[in-house]
Amino acid sequence: MFNSRFGIEVEFTGITRTQAARVVADYLNGTVSATHDYYDTQKVAAPDGRVWKIMSDASVKSQRKDHGRTIDAGSEYKVELVSPILTYRDDIDTLQELIRRLRKAGGFANSSSGIHIHLDGANHTPKSIKNFINIIASKNDLFYKALQIEPDRMRFCKKMDSYLVERMNQRRPQTLSQIENIWYEGYNGSRNQHYHDSRYHFLNLHSFFGGNHTVELRGFNSELHAGKIRSYIVLALALNQQALTQKSASARKPQTDNEKFAMRTYLNRVGFIGEEFKNCREHLCKHLSGSAAWRYRTTV
Repeated sequence: MFNSRFGIEVEFTGITRTQAARVVADYLNGTVSATHDYYDTQKVAAPDGRVWKIMSDASVKSQRKDHGRTIDAGSEYKVELVSPILTYRDDIDTLQELIRRLRKAGGFANSSSGIHIHLDGANHTPKSIKNFINIIASKNDLFYKALQIEPDRMRFCKKMDSYLVERMNQRRPQTLSQIENIWYEGYNGSRNQHYHDSRYHFLNLHSFFGGNHTVELRGFNSELHAGKIRSYIVLALALNQQALTQKSASARKPQTDNEKFAMRTYLNRVGFIGEEFKNCREHLCKHLSGSAAWRYRTTV
């Protein structure tokens, strides 16, 4: 799963877009150029030829620190870091250090900001897309509690639509075109709209059908904590790999009377094994109840 390509968008505030672009350029030894478009995009061209972007995001509540207090700030403090195409083994260290430097410069996330992870959809088939839908549907409740999704953000990353899941499993579509038709059922407006209402779910397939051919996961609160961001990326890559390789997947929700145990065993099954991913397991199990070690002992 670590060979899969991905991109990440990290929303935050605390510093201006100009300051953020400078931090990115200084770390990557890159050059900054402004585009003066609707998003006030500032591009940072790295020596390896890839371009990182600092953009405005209207959903972010702009704030800054003033003598230890958090106060409202101007629109220039609405910041989104958009990565180029990355791979885990080659780029995770760079991404984590970049996040640390943005935090050190004064950046921080608040309840309005989120993280979106885009996964390469090139290898997905009708079977794997159906798998992805069912996997997310079956783990909806567990993931939402584990990730502590902020109430302010719920309208931007809704749980999997149960009616969509029901239609998908009853009709058993065999082609991507058939799946696409089911995905857009019940929505008004053109499918070609970038900000189509169907996109505002934990699993966004509008990005897959809409031309980018990426599968987007939107169910992450924003963080400028490098370890938590790594855990989100590994989870996204693991979910993608499970969808691609599993023979079939059920939308049936698992028993979660012991949430930590259920999450730990699931994470082990999808690749969070060994000391390398110990911190990832801890981050993803932290807010769950029960015992990670014992199925039927619910005290920690």
